[in-house]
Amino acid sequence: MYDRILIATDGSELAGKGLAHGLRLAAALGAPVVALTVTEPWMPAFDDALALTADAGLRQEYRRGCADAAQRILGDAQARAAAAGVACEAVHVPDGWPSDVIVEAAVEHGAGLVVMASHGRRGLGRALLGSQTQAVLSHSSVPVLVVR
Repeated sequence: MYDRILIATDGSELAGKGLAHGLRLAAALGAPVVALTVTEPWMPAFDDALALTADAGLRQEYRRGCADAAQRILGDAQARAAAAGVACEAVHVPDGWPSDVIVEAAVEHGAGLVVMASHGRRGLGRALLGSQTQAVLSHSSVPVLVVR
């Protein structure tokens, strides 16, 4: 049915539920998973003049923080996959927009299914679905399982 499952996670509690569900499904199907986390580009919350002069050290600090968070998130996903007896490839894509990266990664990694949470760390940006989830549903060429 699904030869490979891509599970998108941002480390949030709800994404953890998506990870758990995706791993249970993968174990039942004998399918490997790709655990994917995406960190967005650095964009200071300043006005344009300040953004242009922002210290390069701040950018580096942001990137290091993103890499550390991704390592923690993906380490957890790999540990949970191992405990479930599921082969797991961990992928971190820095400086990307989550919905775009998820759609592209599903194709690139040959996933037959994307599993993701209904909302990410951005909160309840929409009444029913988060904007990233809505974008993946709209643009994915493979089925998407949304977990609440």
